[in-house]
Amino acid sequence: MPLTANDPKRKTWLDVPENSDFPIQNIPFGVFLTRDDIITIGTRIGNTAIDLGALHQLGYFNGIDLTDDIFLQDSLNDFIADGRKTWRLVRNRISDLFLKDNDELRKNKEHCLKVLFRLDEIEMLLPVDVGDYTDFYASKEHATNVGSLFRDPENALLPNWLHIPIGYHGRSSSIIPSGTPITRPMGQTKPGDDGKPGFGPTKLLDFELEMAFITTATNDLGKRVTIDEAEDNIFGLVLFNDWSARDIQAWEYVPLGPFLGKSFASTISPWIVTLDALEPFRTNGPKQDPKPLPYLQQGDKMNFDINLQVGIKPKDGVETIVANSNFKYMYWSMAQQLTHHTVNGCNVRSGDMMGSGTISGPTKDSYGSMLELTWRGQNPITLKNGSQRKFIQDNDTVIMRAHAQNDQVRIGFGDCIGKVLPSK
Repeated sequence: MPLTANDPKRKTWLDVPENSDFPIQNIPFGVFLTRDDIITIGTRIGNTAIDLGALHQLGYFNGIDLTDDIFLQDSLNDFIADGRKTWRLVRNRISDLFLKDNDELRKNKEHCLKVLFRLDEIEMLLPVDVGDYTDFYASKEHATNVGSLFRDPENALLPNWLHIPIGYHGRSSSIIPSGTPITRPMGQTKPGDDGKPGFGPTKLLDFELEMAFITTATNDLGKRVTIDEAEDNIFGLVLFNDWSARDIQAWEYVPLGPFLGKSFASTISPWIVTLDALEPFRTNGPKQDPKPLPYLQQGDKMNFDINLQVGIKPKDGVETIVANSNFKYMYWSMAQQLTHHTVNGCNVRSGDMMGSGTISGPTKDSYGSMLELTWRGQNPITLKNGSQRKFIQDNDTVIMRAHAQNDQVRIGFGDCIGKVLPSK
């Protein structure tokens, strides 16, 4: 099915600021609360939010096989479960409706009042009901840095890392939308000289720069997804901050891995950018050596060129950019991650979320966490207001951004924002 919505020549009759993350070629999907206190599924073009529930009720999706209530729900799970054919039909229809020379909706002022909202008239909610969340560990630079910090730099990668996409099952209940404050977590930390564990607020609060992909109903229990089928089961991506309490994590993670040091909060950008919208930005990832086992071997251009940025804004200062990275650095692709996730027969459902793991690049300014940027606190970062940071302090706001851009179009994700509040 043609991706007409991706045509870089398309213009819209809606106002789209220059360098907007949300041109008519994007058409992401999300869930928001309207000015009338109604929860609806919607999309966004420029600075205009579009109520897809109202559009559907008014007949603008006639001819597409959709249930009457598909966009009148508080999550995208059922829509995502309808599959790629439906996603493309809906996205193409939205694009057609808002084309510059299409007056079908534009001249119907009554309908426009029901369908279109300013951004200050809506409140963004979680776009999906996340049943299960898996976090991978798929950046070679990040894994190498962490291995160097906590183990032997000469043997930073564990023997399995170059053969399988490493991951762990996270906590979906604490995934929150951008703008939700984060309360500094309490927990146990490594014992001191007296042999007794410490207890109190984490002193080593960190961000983790990640992307996460959202799946459809991928497979039944006991069935596997092949590498060639994997991307057909990925709806889209969000920007993802998987907050970490490094001192809590360091004490608890042996022998079973991350637990309370990770499960207190994970922030996502609220608009899901479809994999279809990102087609123009495909690129090759790092060379995989040794060659993966046959079930993980993939074709060319399975990574995506997405620019990533992290800023820290203290309570009494302006934002300082502390990292610039790129999603293309991922050693293990999303297709490989999903394929490996199901190789044992594990069933993946609509709305499940898969985090990439921290995305770090080859240079010091492209590292995706404070742990790496400050090298475990040895090299503090100086902010624009003159204060220094080894890790994230109370009342700091962490701001993440992501966009893909070529000489024809820019597709962005908006901001992923979280302010840290003191422990209760």
